[in-house]
Amino acid sequence: MSQAKLRTDRIELVPLSDEHLQHEIELDADPEVMRYLGNGRARSREEVEVLHGQRLAVAGRVAGLGFWAGFVDGQFVGWWILEPPERIDQGPVEGQAELGYRLLRRYWRQGLAGEGARELIRHGFEDLRLLRIFAETMAVNTASRATMTALGMEHVRTFHMEWDEPLPGSDLGEVEYAITRERWLACQAAKA
Repeated sequence: MSQAKLRTDRIELVPLSDEHLQHEIELDADPEVMRYLGNGRARSREEVEVLHGQRLAVAGRVAGLGFWAGFVDGQFVGWWILEPPERIDQGPVEGQAELGYRLLRRYWRQGLAGEGARELIRHGFEDLRLLRIFAETMAVNTASRATMTALGMEHVRTFHMEWDEPLPGSDLGEVEYAITRERWLACQAAKA
């Protein structure tokens, strides 16, 4: 199964491709967007080009998973991802995926991160038949944690990772939030 094109009320989500590279460069060049990611600084074009190749490769690892570029009224707003777990502490690859999102700063606080993520969760459970979807962020990233909670995800654990260049707040650790297919189905039934 290849990556599907997805749609919400406002967002068109298309599988990431080479034509989106310049958008990724713009996104990762903003130090505010990057403050809780990697080494907490803006990335150069060369760094993003390497990451772009890695992002494209995600779609080949597990059928249906990958990165999606999001557009509102034809304008790039950010990307969303469902990717297989990479670290041993994240659990088995089969039946689960990690959710992520990154938006241009001018589109923050408009509900777009949650709207796109909600569609990826639906796609993951309904179309791909995943059993569990999880997301991680720094404990101090309250905006992303609020989005995860609004999606029906629950805090699973706080953990600490080793960083060569720790970011401010990394001493408080990383957090994992998750939702199971069973819980998602129950929430959908309650809404009906």
